[in-house]
Amino acid sequence: MQETKPATARVIAAAAAAGLDITVRQFPEGTRTAADAAAAIGCDVAAIVKSIVMHDDVGPLLVFTSGRNRVDAGKVEAEIGGGAVRRATAEEARTATGYAIGGTAPFGHPTPLRMLVDRDLLEFAEVWAAAGTPDTVFPLTPQQLMAATGVPPADVAE
Repeated sequence: MQETKPATARVIAAAAAAGLDITVRQFPEGTRTAADAAAAIGCDVAAIVKSIVMHDDVGPLLVFTSGRNRVDAGKVEAEIGGGAVRRATAEEARTATGYAIGGTAPFGHPTPLRMLVDRDLLEFAEVWAAAGTPDTVFPLTPQQLMAATGVPPADVAE
């Protein structure tokens, strides 16, 4: 791997603080979409953890969904028991998570975030999440993702 960027170093440190020893893979072409990541890794697109930043009147919410799924706003609203949610703007997403779109990791955010984890990720022994930049990813189990984020599985997919 090339020189570790600060965002990726933050992910590695946050993973370690959560008890995870992760191995980051970097792809020169980048992995901005779930399909890009799956092609680079050689896995099913459904095993990619998409990080979708949503927003409601309380603030930001980070939804981790299977790469094959789209987030259902109504289901997210039902899960959080709140008002209407919308997709965050790129600026809101970066402010909330500290990462650029395409690189949003499950941990290492500047402040604690509400989170939801798509139950469809439980179908896989291993899933792949962004490691702070659009060209970095790392593998973990769905159980590790839920333990590190403190979030149980939820019904969030269309």
